[in-house]
Amino acid sequence: MEAYWIERKRYLERIKKIPELRTKGLKAMAAYLLRRFLWSFGFFPLFTGIWIPFVLYRFNPVAAVSDLLPHLQRFVQSNPEVQATTIETLFIAWFSIGFIFAVFDFVLTPYQSPYETEADIHMRAWEELQKLNKKTP
Repeated sequence: MEAYWIERKRYLERIKKIPELRTKGLKAMAAYLLRRFLWSFGFFPLFTGIWIPFVLYRFNPVAAVSDLLPHLQRFVQSNPEVQATTIETLFIAWFSIGFIFAVFDFVLTPYQSPYETEADIHMRAWEELQKLNKKTP
């Protein structure tokens, strides 16, 4: 078992010197972060903000709009300070929902670097080679 980890560490040190994998790793990290933040701050707050009211209004958009219109009229007719406070409150709610989903998203879908993927593939082949070497006298 110790030989496995020594070989894995040696292989990881060797492939970290390959510039193509370094570029691939940076691109994969950027894509991972972009995807996680778009889901956390884009999709989930919108979905939550639309789905929960739909459920509360029992999927009746007419009832939802008829209850929402007076609030929107009061918002439009209010003074700029009240509008700014309302928008700030919505921004804080959006950010807090996004942050909570981001934390759970990063925990539930951890990043796996291309180095680790390459090492996993190499180690599977290495294990097979070790099994074959043990079978042959």
